[in-house]
Amino acid sequence: MKIDKGKKLGFGCMRMPFLGDDQTDIDYPKLEALFDEFLAEGFTYFDTAYTYHSYHAEEVVRKALVERHPRESFQLATKMPLRDFQDTADLRRIFDEQLKNCGVDHFDYYLLHNMGSNVHDKCEKYGTFEFLDQVKASGEATFAGMSFHDMPELLEKILEAHADQLDFVQLQINYADWEQPNVQSRRCLEIAHRYGKPVVVMEPCKGGTLVNVPDEARELMKAAEPQASTASWALRFAASQPGVICVLSGMNEMEQVRDNCATFADFRPVTDEELDVIWKVRGIIDSQTAIPCTACEYCTHDCPQHIAIPKFFALYNNAKRATGSFSSHHVYYNNTVLGGSGKASDCIRCGLCEKACPQHLPIRDLLEDVAATFETQSFPTRK
Repeated sequence: MKIDKGKKLGFGCMRMPFLGDDQTDIDYPKLEALFDEFLAEGFTYFDTAYTYHSYHAEEVVRKALVERHPRESFQLATKMPLRDFQDTADLRRIFDEQLKNCGVDHFDYYLLHNMGSNVHDKCEKYGTFEFLDQVKASGEATFAGMSFHDMPELLEKILEAHADQLDFVQLQINYADWEQPNVQSRRCLEIAHRYGKPVVVMEPCKGGTLVNVPDEARELMKAAEPQASTASWALRFAASQPGVICVLSGMNEMEQVRDNCATFADFRPVTDEELDVIWKVRGIIDSQTAIPCTACEYCTHDCPQHIAIPKFFALYNNAKRATGSFSSHHVYYNNTVLGGSGKASDCIRCGLCEKACPQHLPIRDLLEDVAATFETQSFPTRK
């Protein structure tokens, strides 16, 4: 299985440009320009999902891509929301809705979204893997796979049972998570390779963590490759791994599209010398990151207290890097007292966030740390 003659860069549509604070208010002129540039550079793979951008991303992709370009000029991937479907009939209902949302009669790649221990039993009970067989047999999906956010043992269990039904797997592969116990990128990749499954990479830059690296890490990279961006290091690492057929990148600026396309236009696998630099950079990042959150926002979807969890974790990381940072405290105040978000201390420990977290973070306990850091100062209350 190949993605457009070896063009390994894919456009991830989880973080498309939007206006203001409403992620459903898409900046269409900007997004269309980004899509057009990506296609003009010879890349064709677009990845979206039913739940992205508060359940509006598929419609956005239809308007910005499908209605503006010939169907044969791009490849489209989307995903069945495993947390949302209720039974076997729901699979068909949602799939038909997705075809309509995207304005297509088939998907080139169709995935079970965010497979993990929290949804695996439900998927087995209601025949999600068999549903993949059905949409492939009908021609409504060309290739079928799953995006996976869990432990290697579960990946092995699923591939052992359903290898014939899965053409590929989508995994979180990046150098920061290579040996992280809560992700284990290396082991998951090795299992996929052992079962002969091509891999589409998600989160190669770990939600921007590997782009906005500490100054010490950036200096190491610049010394080794003065003209290379920090993003290119992360993308090349992921794309250099055996079995990887596509690396997704969420791009919302033209500079990002052009830089990433240049990285893959004349792709060079990472060398042993560059790997030495990467492992040193990983050590620096590990030493300065308190909470390894990727800001996917899955945790916020069902939060009854409306807590801006990823924003608060980012602020917490910033505060830990610069102890006593007033700016982080000020932004926390703006988001809670002025912005309408629940405070970290408002958490009722229901656990819905942890069930949804692809990184398997102990969110409830971490929110206590956030509250202890940011809620010890006295702020005026909102009138």
